[in-house]
Amino acid sequence: MMGWGEYILAIPIAWYGVWSAVTFVCFAVDKHAARQGKFRIPERTLHTLEFLGGWAGAFAGMLLLRHKSRKGRYIVVTVVATAVHLAAWGSLAYVARHVPRPLPRDGAVSRP
Repeated sequence: MMGWGEYILAIPIAWYGVWSAVTFVCFAVDKHAARQGKFRIPERTLHTLEFLGGWAGAFAGMLLLRHKSRKGRYIVVTVVATAVHLAAWGSLAYVARHVPRPLPRDGAVSRP
């Protein structure tokens, strides 16, 4: 049985997994469209997916599909999206570790 802490971690892991999968599929569809000379997925849409949490799927698409891997400006925005997410999680981890917890109502100090 999972405790509350595991559920809290499962939600963002699932979020990133879903958005990364969606982003990777969009990269594959866009790569196919580029080869066929058909309508492409706008870069703004791909970047939006990255900022929603699909940055890992974007990197996988760049590496595995070799898509958008030569566009310097595109890579910079993808790295920024990744850095924003990692900085946010790093900040949350720091705060969670360093913010003092309130004492129990009975005044007893519990050790982890």
